[in-house]
Amino acid sequence: MFLKVQMPWNVIIPADSLDAKGLMLKKAIVIRLMDEFACKKATKDLGYFMAVTTLESIGEGRVRQNTGDVLFPVVFSGITFKMYRGEILQGVVHKILKHGVFLRCGPVQNIYLSHIKMPDYHYVPGENGIFMNDKHSKIDKDVIVRFIVIGTKWMEAEREFQALVSLEGDYLGPVS
Repeated sequence: MFLKVQMPWNVIIPADSLDAKGLMLKKAIVIRLMDEFACKKATKDLGYFMAVTTLESIGEGRVRQNTGDVLFPVVFSGITFKMYRGEILQGVVHKILKHGVFLRCGPVQNIYLSHIKMPDYHYVPGENGIFMNDKHSKIDKDVIVRFIVIGTKWMEAEREFQALVSLEGDYLGPVS
């Protein structure tokens, strides 16, 4: 789920942002790091980037020949979010189809729960279809569902993960 990671990164500071006294340099590096970190979104190995927690070190800056910009190697600690097979999580239903439902869990937007992986639940058609079991437990839009992760897939083009989940197990299903 949440991982604490230490990552190296290269931060490029434009020449016009450099202060002659050097007093604002660390602030400029941190601001640039935060901007770049926010734009990165996710990687296959680490998952979704959630937050930078500490700046561990700033290396010696190297001036780029053509532009005059300065490249600083930095090391920082951060928090990432990644789903793993067998992990039990909770998500919110955002789309219901005849063959299953789509959920959201943290930054992961495409989590699919097939009707085959919902034992005892059957689709009830209507204007807003739902899944219901014999005990009148409903899986409806905006309902929180506890599930187990069967597998994940990294989508390189979108830079995001997709997951396949199940309700087969004890204490899994809609959370009241």
